[in-house]
Amino acid sequence: MQAPSLDKRWIIATPLPAEVDAQLSGFHPILRQLLYNRGQATEAQAVSYLRAEAPEGASPINLLGMQAAVDRLLYAMKHAEPVAIYGDYDADGVTATALLVQYLRRLGADVRGYIPNRFDEGYGLNIEALQTLREQGIKLVITVDCGIRSPKEASFAREIGLDLIITDHHHPGEELPEALAILNPKQAGDNYPDKNLAGVGLAYKLAAGVDLSTGNSLAEEFLDLVALGTVSDLAPLTGENRSLVRRGLEQLRNPQRQGILSLIGVAGLNAAQISAGDIGYLLGPRLNAAGRLESALASLELLTTDNVIQAAFLAQQLDVHNQERQRLTREIQENAERIALQDDEQAYLLFAAHPDFNPGVVGLAASRLMEVYYRPAIVAYRGDEFTRASCRSIQEFHITDALDQCAELMEHHGGHAAAAGFTVRNENLQELISRLKDIARAQLERLDLRPTLHADMEIPLRELKADLLPVLESLQPTGIGNRRAQFVTRNLKVLSARAVGRDGAHLKLAVSDGWITFDGIAFRQGHWANTLPARVDLLHTFERNEYNGRTSLQLNILDIKPAQ
Repeated sequence: MQAPSLDKRWIIATPLPAEVDAQLSGFHPILRQLLYNRGQATEAQAVSYLRAEAPEGASPINLLGMQAAVDRLLYAMKHAEPVAIYGDYDADGVTATALLVQYLRRLGADVRGYIPNRFDEGYGLNIEALQTLREQGIKLVITVDCGIRSPKEASFAREIGLDLIITDHHHPGEELPEALAILNPKQAGDNYPDKNLAGVGLAYKLAAGVDLSTGNSLAEEFLDLVALGTVSDLAPLTGENRSLVRRGLEQLRNPQRQGILSLIGVAGLNAAQISAGDIGYLLGPRLNAAGRLESALASLELLTTDNVIQAAFLAQQLDVHNQERQRLTREIQENAERIALQDDEQAYLLFAAHPDFNPGVVGLAASRLMEVYYRPAIVAYRGDEFTRASCRSIQEFHITDALDQCAELMEHHGGHAAAAGFTVRNENLQELISRLKDIARAQLERLDLRPTLHADMEIPLRELKADLLPVLESLQPTGIGNRRAQFVTRNLKVLSARAVGRDGAHLKLAVSDGWITFDGIAFRQGHWANTLPARVDLLHTFERNEYNGRTSLQLNILDIKPAQ
């Protein structure tokens, strides 16, 4: 199978109807179209969206299991029972652990965080860790970002006298764990209005639930952590997530945690201008890097320390880990691509496993394979007895549903529509992959599998002025489910073009409509440098570029086509 052509499918939104235009007449003309494209067709809807208001009914008490969880937690605090917060090793789990540990300490609880080691313990609850915590005197374990697919471990906790509260946003399996309380809006019977909270969002809701019972308002002080974890975990920035991240970004722009201040520093960011994109591309990867290569405890310590020197050291350590993570990702991606294509170039699902693959980085390599070939991709570390895999998928294929159809072959599995993981005994691996490929073929072979890019409208260069930027900023935070404003501008003359960046991976160019000239940057499109036609159509965003103290306006080019 050849890598997909550069011919991506462009879908340009239909112009807003006259009656909607009238409803939104109080807004900037371009903003009206942007609001309509995002489902905001009345003035009331638009105002609520622009204010990033949470959906009605988003009180923590409306989460199934909340009252039982709060009551048990308050009992533990009243009786000075030791509590453990058991998190995942990614940025979502680490921020959720840091949030509840610090929040409960503020209330005087005897609480500690526990993050399993990816390489020794694997994902989620494990029996050995529960046994150790019980031997250390822990009476109550609260999971964050894990546990919903751990019925065996939950039964063991009950057997040894550990009370268990599970907070987890992943899709439940057929059997729910026997826990004292489960907070997961995706579980059957839960009528909470927003199903897309991240793990750290659910940790925050538990803290907010305790606030309701105690008359405090401490949970609000931890929204910076909610923003970090939610964006890093690629949770949709719609509904309540958008509200939480909007408020969390305000705290990040005036950082009060020493660790976050140091993290912002090593990332080279201006705190006052941090965006959701900065979290996704710069802060989140650094928080994730420690758990991918060694232990996520460094990230947890960074988020909980008040010591300036320790924070600076830990942030620098995460930065070094992140550089190594980038190197390993490139190396594994190249090898995984070769392995995945050597047996079946026409496969609708790409698979590569190798004993030398770093299990902490295989998910990133799978993401790149999925992006390059626009196919579901699985990259795995193959050990002596087990293979541990990370899966990434395209919009047309729900990877966790596919894994569910093969559940009897695996030891563990779970995830979302677009991302999942599993552990399988090596003797079952070949059958598992064969079945997954059959499922993928059945669902995908009749589809036109091309990446789809959505544009809000066609726009001439003359309308891209500095005063449009605040209008576009009102859509923030943007990300998954609430993309940036994207435009198509046609028939532009290419004045210059050159490859820039590592190995010429990116494209720097200048374009003109005959009157106005704009600079543009096209990431991962350096291959165009020597083949650009004289005139092009561009699908792009419009942004402010700051470099070496100089501010300019530029096009961030997502795709290029020869002008029609």
